[in-house]
Amino acid sequence: MSVPYETAAYEPPESPESPEEHLMRLLGRTLNSFELPDETIRQLDCALAHDGSLHSAHHSAGLHRETYRHTWLLADGSALTLWELVHNTAPGSDPQHEVYVDEEELRAATARLALPPDAPDFELPVQVQSPPVPAPRHAYVSEASADHARRLLRRAENPDRPGAGLAARLATASGHRISQAFGGPGRAGRARIGFSLYEHAFLLRDGAEVSLWEVEHTATPDGRHMCEVYDSEDAARRAMERRAAQVP
Repeated sequence: MSVPYETAAYEPPESPESPEEHLMRLLGRTLNSFELPDETIRQLDCALAHDGSLHSAHHSAGLHRETYRHTWLLADGSALTLWELVHNTAPGSDPQHEVYVDEEELRAATARLALPPDAPDFELPVQVQSPPVPAPRHAYVSEASADHARRLLRRAENPDRPGAGLAARLATASGHRISQAFGGPGRAGRARIGFSLYEHAFLLRDGAEVSLWEVEHTATPDGRHMCEVYDSEDAARRAMERRAAQVP
């Protein structure tokens, strides 16, 4: 006699999981996770999104079998699927979990289960939804962007300029753009004192956008040109106000 499928057999997590957390939870409950190829695990380490859903179910005479399709969206735009087999070995026994890299292995494992051949079966489609990728805030020039960031930081004279951590991130820049930001401190006491503020926006390889703010001015004791660089517009404008206030 057939037993109706109970959706309670599969309980999704209460809060969203990251792709890595989803993988770790899957591997932690499967008996044969050690058989997965190392290359498969390395590919999944850089996954951007994931989806886990019921693929098919087979219930009869106190025995059950469900298969779940776990699909990850990888950084190169491709998808990788693992197949989870959940079954019990006797009516009322605890479920066992196994994982396979392709449907052929899954079918071979399923064929070994002691389930009547006339038990009901069904399959459901799966859809993987990747997170929306925001459009870049700027249009970028892709030529020598990392070198541009390095030169900008090298000529900055302020002691509170961005440190090595941000410099290391900017070493991966694949695009940059320079634009002037207007509005500055009130006119300094001497007419020859001037301030200019520029935004240097960088596009990194991981899609992140980072801006450095360059202050160029002549508010120095000898009137020479000076370059300062800050990691935010607010910090740059505060520095301009401080410099202007120091001008006699």
